[in-house]
Amino acid sequence: LKNELTHTEKRKGWRLLWDGKSSNGWRRANGVGFPENGWVFDNGELTVLESVGTEARNGGDIVTIDEFSDFELELDFIITKGANSGIKYFVEEKSNKGPGSALGCEFQILDDKVHPDAKEGVNGNRTIGSLYDLISPTSYSELGKTRSVAPDSWHKARLIVKGGIVQHYLDNIKVVEYDRFSQMFRSLVAYSKYAKYEGFGEARSGHILLQDHRNTVHYRSIKIREL
Repeated sequence: LKNELTHTEKRKGWRLLWDGKSSNGWRRANGVGFPENGWVFDNGELTVLESVGTEARNGGDIVTIDEFSDFELELDFIITKGANSGIKYFVEEKSNKGPGSALGCEFQILDDKVHPDAKEGVNGNRTIGSLYDLISPTSYSELGKTRSVAPDSWHKARLIVKGGIVQHYLDNIKVVEYDRFSQMFRSLVAYSKYAKYEGFGEARSGHILLQDHRNTVHYRSIKIREL
């Protein structure tokens, strides 16, 4: 169902994070109100538009008004050719004082075959489904295989967060699992672009963010249940 919940989902506590037609429940990151440009609602899709310049400088990132701690999040997305975006969680808006995107753990959304960021970082830790710049994605059900997505078709992202354990799913295949309160996680952060941010990724609660990274990406059926 597009931007709807089944009876079973409602019974299990799911709710829509986006109603399919308005900005209700969302606002600009580090700001007030919804961006006046850069994001559109059309045909039941929430779309960040192509722009020039640096990331988060057109419409800018958008965040949920609510904050979340333990939760399960699902959404559908389409990337255009060469596109880059991301789903961030445990976002603490004021932790990044400079330009660019607000900070948070990131489920990377990327066209790995075209966008140059796929070859940056370490061993694929900036490819689609990764914990961006920290953990590379791998298929837990097809060991040794990596997942990829084709532009201009719908795919599903899923996040499960409970008690510090985080799982990323891409098209219903688990590709990342980690404990954000572990020594291993802190060690990964210490050798990443986030090293200068004390306590990165360890907030007890935070906003969920959709990223403006200058490329067109479509989202729909954004839903969550708190655990």
